Amino acid sequence: QVQLVQSGGGLVQAGGSLRLSCSASGRTFSSYHMGWFRQAPGKEREFVAAISWGAASTYYADSVKGRFTISRDNAKNTVYLQMNSLKPEDTTVYYCAAGYYRGSSSANQYTYWGQGTQVTVSS
Repeated sequence: QVQLVQSGGGLVQAGGSLRLSCSASGRTFSSYHMGWFRQAPGKEREFVAAISWGAASTYYADSVKGRFTISRDNAKNTVYLQMNSLKPEDTTVYYCAAGYYRGSSSANQYTYWGQGTQVTVSS
C-alpha cells in the first residue's frame, strides 16, 4: 500500500509558477506509474500529466503541454509537478495519484490518491 502526501500549491499571479510535490510512503514507490489530476467543484477529475515508473515516459493534457512538467525522484519517493505560465483557468484542486497503468489519463486506473492541494491563479 502507498500513502501519498502532497505539498506546495497556493496563490500566484497569472504568468507565475508553482511546484507541487507528492511524497509517498513505502518502499515500492518506484513500481508505480504516477499521475496528476485536477478537479473543480462539480466537475469530473481532469487528467493533467503522468509519468512512467522509471521516468522514461511523460504524458500531458493538451491544456498544460509546454507549461507544466512532471518529474519524479525515486530515491526520494517523490513526484513533482512544475507549473509555469499559470493561467486563471488553472485554478482548482490538484491531486497526485499512483497506479499500475503507464500513461493513463483515466482517474479510474489509479489506485492511490493524495489529499489534494489548492492552486489559485489570480488575474
